[in-house]
Amino acid sequence: MQPRLTMYARMVQLLWGCFFLWSLSIASSQTIYPGIKARITQRALDYGIQAGLETVEQMIMERDIPSLNGSESLEFLQLDYVNYNFSNIKIKAFSFPNTSLAFEPGMGIKVLTNHGMANISTHWDVKSPLFQDTGGADLFLTEAFFKGLLVLTRNDFGHPMLMLQDCQAQVSHAQVSFSGELSVLYNTFAEPMEKPILKNLNEMLCPIIIGEVEGLNANLSMLEVLTRINNHTLLDYSLLDAPEITENYMDLNLKGTFYPLDNLADPPFAPVPFTLPERTDAMLYLGISEYFFKSASFAHFMAGAFNVTLSTKEISHHFAQNSQGFGNLLSRIAEAYILSQPFMVRIMATEPPAVSLQPGNFTLDIPASIMMLTQSENSTTETIVSMDFVASTSVGLVILGQRLVCSLSLNRFRLLLPASNHNNIEVLRFENILSSILHFGVLPLANAKLQQGFPLPNPYKISLVNSNIEVFEGFLLISTDLKYEQNSKPPSFQGWDRLNPKNRFWSGMPTP
Repeated sequence: MQPRLTMYARMVQLLWGCFFLWSLSIASSQTIYPGIKARITQRALDYGIQAGLETVEQMIMERDIPSLNGSESLEFLQLDYVNYNFSNIKIKAFSFPNTSLAFEPGMGIKVLTNHGMANISTHWDVKSPLFQDTGGADLFLTEAFFKGLLVLTRNDFGHPMLMLQDCQAQVSHAQVSFSGELSVLYNTFAEPMEKPILKNLNEMLCPIIIGEVEGLNANLSMLEVLTRINNHTLLDYSLLDAPEITENYMDLNLKGTFYPLDNLADPPFAPVPFTLPERTDAMLYLGISEYFFKSASFAHFMAGAFNVTLSTKEISHHFAQNSQGFGNLLSRIAEAYILSQPFMVRIMATEPPAVSLQPGNFTLDIPASIMMLTQSENSTTETIVSMDFVASTSVGLVILGQRLVCSLSLNRFRLLLPASNHNNIEVLRFENILSSILHFGVLPLANAKLQQGFPLPNPYKISLVNSNIEVFEGFLLISTDLKYEQNSKPPSFQGWDRLNPKNRFWSGMPTP
């Protein structure tokens, strides 16, 4: 009997162990939903061709290309070796008239360009047993072709990363034109040089392009995905996972969570999934979830950002600026409560403001307490009255620059009092006075601080234009087009620096 009990006990332990491991597996595999969704459409890719080519042109024109040198045997001249050096290499002009970007569902962005051309100028000097000379040359490249797949992923810190797969690059024709004292002679045997130039150049193209992508990743890894918003909070913009790519758009899932400056623990509520409407008319769509604003509310509450104390002077200043009809409000309060000393109004949020996004309506309910304090000559304060209230506000939204700016307007104000006091004339009078203080004194201060706004994720050197904001259930949607800022400084790429100067246009015999 005892062995059976022992076996039974072991089976129970095994089952509990399996259940525990299963529970851990379920917990660790829970999906983390984004606070922000960014959708890039085909229209953005089409516009990106123009912006991208202008950026590449500006970058290449300013780029210093390393000198190329080496030695080559020229059998048709019966020369064992010719030492050469190409320096001051500049790309004078280039064109990619047929370039396209297209989404490859589930994979990345397909890049295709053909019929490209480039004009490269260089200074050269050569030395051989028979002669030495210097001069200039122009290299004309035509029928350039490139095809590749750009795959967007993320690193461990949530930075976006690019990988180039299936690189194919080729220049079909090259023409060399020499200048100098003996240029007529050199140009007579330029044609035999063009074939080895093309061979070596085509071998170098994909490594150079991959080097440029790696250089871009170095810049992407320096993006601030954890951004300080103000003196109270940080905002996490990190990429949660690889993008979702369809035939018509690419969706990026960003964390979109606010944190107090001194505490990076996630808020005690989780984001819920939301789905962007199937639209592709705009270049970029930004879906900002209710969770984004709830985390902002919670983080600011935990940091004490919703607590404010206004002096008599400050309140008078705001009433004078915002309402002519309330110039005697403070004297009415003093008369009602027989105050002969300076007083202050202190408002403190008792809970994080409640955020609600409903179709066409964005509201913020602020539960707080309000205290009126007197200050005696010895600077001690005494509470005259303290009450809890709820202020219901509407949130106005506008995009200024690259920021989403909010403003608050008061809808309702009610004191949290026993039911027996709701119809008391003095209570109603006091409620009206406090509502006016909130409307004309506190909200202008809050709106002044809200003017700094929330930074919106946007591509490098790209401005948001023709923007529209819609409020849906659980999220708001920003539809916007993009504008390339030509005067911005281009990013620093590394591709040319990776080009080994020992790679030669012509491969041949070493210098004896």
